[in-house]
Amino acid sequence: MTSPHRPQRWRKLDSRTVAHTRIFDVESVDFQHPDHAAPRDFFVINPPDWVNVVALTPQEELVLVRQFRFGTNDLSLETPGGVVDAGEDPLVTGVRELREETGFVGTAARVLAVVHPNPAIQSNRCHIVFVEGAVPSAALAWDPNEEFEILVVPVAEALARAQRGEITHALALNALFYFLPEWEKRCAARGRA
Repeated sequence: MTSPHRPQRWRKLDSRTVAHTRIFDVESVDFQHPDHAAPRDFFVINPPDWVNVVALTPQEELVLVRQFRFGTNDLSLETPGGVVDAGEDPLVTGVRELREETGFVGTAARVLAVVHPNPAIQSNRCHIVFVEGAVPSAALAWDPNEEFEILVVPVAEALARAQRGEITHALALNALFYFLPEWEKRCAARGRA
């Protein structure tokens, strides 16, 4: 059943930066609903855009990384990714992050999708980049606080790990979700050959 009610767009009135960090800014933003006289104050986090990379090897394996994540205080299995530098094309970022984090370089790259990591409180986007023909051919270039275990696993195994809850990073799951139709097309084409 579809609800007959349609939500209305709130009007943004004013904003103030209440915190500036090296990773993101936090704003206090006044929004007003069309049916309410008084505006309401909401917090919005403004990080830069991000990328997550689905890297497929010629052997039909995916490149994954395991790293420590401070928010969960635990290790996380995920697709490579990182921050889009100011003025940088997200496709360039994806290729760069894959190379720096894993040493893998591909023959072709394209953006599969763009998602909003958490539109309730964040203003940024995450670009899902698909890199084909990925092979280990570059030196690692980790940032000072980065350390990765690099895993290369068959696509079916990566998808099974996601289904079993071994991959819990929401953006990595988004990346695999957007990669799945591409993978299914490849499997179907191989079945016809």
